[in-house]
Amino acid sequence: MPTDPKPGQKAGQQPAKSEIASVWTRPRRQREQLSREQIVAEAVQLLDADGLEALSMRKLGTRLDAGATSLYRHVANKDELIELVVDEVYGELDVPSAEGEGEGEHGKGWRAASVHSAYSLRAMILRHPWVASVLGQVGLIHLGPNVTKMSERMTSVYATAGFPADETEQAMNTVISYIIGMATSEAAYLSLIARSGKTEREFAESLQGEGEADRPAQDPEKARDETFDYGLQRVLDGLTVRLSAS
Repeated sequence: MPTDPKPGQKAGQQPAKSEIASVWTRPRRQREQLSREQIVAEAVQLLDADGLEALSMRKLGTRLDAGATSLYRHVANKDELIELVVDEVYGELDVPSAEGEGEGEHGKGWRAASVHSAYSLRAMILRHPWVASVLGQVGLIHLGPNVTKMSERMTSVYATAGFPADETEQAMNTVISYIIGMATSEAAYLSLIARSGKTEREFAESLQGEGEADRPAQDPEKARDETFDYGLQRVLDGLTVRLSAS
């Protein structure tokens, strides 16, 4: 049985389909005591201190001295909050442009730009170790402005290098996968050390065998840097060979 049209809808006209809800398209509320920026900043601090398992709208509201209802005016649920905090920490990345764009073979600075970006991403993950576990949960439908900007800049670095169009994103993702894997392992190791109450050097010395006790221990932070850089350079070596072949 036909129904009367809704206000503003002509007879026989189908109602418009509602768009997929997204935290990025929801209008911001004005002149409220609690802002989205405050919510995101506090959520990042909570995650850095206690990890992803500790994040809840109720606990966040308590830290902000606000009820969960106040948070829901800005963020519909925990998934949207995670989208916001991931985009926030992505804004910390420093991705330089590759030098030599449009100047000939392979864009001469692509490798230096790749290394700089890799260290920046690694440092971000070590500052916010929870982010590695949620990277696969966000960005599939709605990308925030920082994620979009940094992804485009990284893609541009590998496009400048001269990879075939259908390989540019694969080359970038190969490097990013290495970075995330190594940084996640480092973050877990550093969390273990933090729980022990020792410094990184003290922890490394406690692992030495009896025959190594008199041998001066290598700076553990420097050792981690060297290990990370070795693998990164070998990945980039492989991509350089691929560029030569193509």
